Amino acid sequence: MTELNFVELDGAVMTALLDRDLARAGARAGVPLTDFFLTDSALWLWRYRLGQMAGDPARASWCGRLAVCGPGGAVVGHGGFHGPPDDRGMVEVGYAVDPAFRRRGYARATLTELLRRAAAAPGVSTVRASIRPDNVASLATIAGFGFTEAGELWDEGDGMEALYEVPATRFLSAS
Repeated sequence: MTELNFVELDGAVMTALLDRDLARAGARAGVPLTDFFLTDSALWLWRYRLGQMAGDPARASWCGRLAVCGPGGAVVGHGGFHGPPDDRGMVEVGYAVDPAFRRRGYARATLTELLRRAAAAPGVSTVRASIRPDNVASLATIAGFGFTEAGELWDEGDGMEALYEVPATRFLSAS
């Protein structure tokens, strides 16, 4: 299994990224960042997460982490949850791997760590993933984790997505 550490992606890092200042963002995060964190989709995400955190500061600890390969290693992507658990105890997981590091197990390692964190968090009973039906890589990533299809939804940016859920307690022994 690929070893990953998470580094918090806080508001100051996101603000520096929105300013397209990789040096400042990396200094604040304590790890060097690449242009992957400045793509249009990444910039949309940082803007969205900052808005969420401004409306509810408790979201900050749920929203974003940098996925770092091993101690002192490269930042291979990012992951987190769309927010704290809802009134049903559900959290939705989200993650992305830099294309330069894909097909090396980092998405699976990121998901594993996020599932462990969700299982250990008070109030979390279910973890959800929403995936476009044509996103073969993401469907392959969740395979083997026990996710079952739980419906679908229309996402403004991605179109129709299938919803997959798994009980968080399934990962308690792995934490």
